[in-house]
Amino acid sequence: MIEQDTVKLLRECDAGIKMGIDSIEQVVDRVKDEEFRACLVKCRQEHDKLEDEIEKLLDKYEDDGKEPNPIAATMSKLKTELMVGFDEEDSTIADLMTDGCNMGVKSLNEYLNQYEAADEVSKDITKRLINLEEKLAIDIRKFL
Repeated sequence: MIEQDTVKLLRECDAGIKMGIDSIEQVVDRVKDEEFRACLVKCRQEHDKLEDEIEKLLDKYEDDGKEPNPIAATMSKLKTELMVGFDEEDSTIADLMTDGCNMGVKSLNEYLNQYEAADEVSKDITKRLINLEEKLAIDIRKFL
């Protein structure tokens, strides 16, 4: 049960990180404020580091990971394109990113509860990802 929950939790983190990276990539070049852009770039780098850790662990379990839900990913991209297309202000981008961070934190906490038999290493990675999302949401509040 531990290995099964561990792999499932790592898969969800993998999908969440990919969704986060896609979201950052979609908006980072549209951000006008240098400090805001720097927050996004730094967060992207931290996502990349965690993604590498997750991929190594998934390789250990001979698992390919998980892609984000295609419907959720498409809806997210459409929402971003529509909202930013109508209002290219940093506040709009900060609002979208904050919503994404909050959804990620909520989902990851649900997965932590659901896969409670997962090993401590995967739980730690999940908690670090949650903290990363929470920190970004806090760091970009001033741009709302």
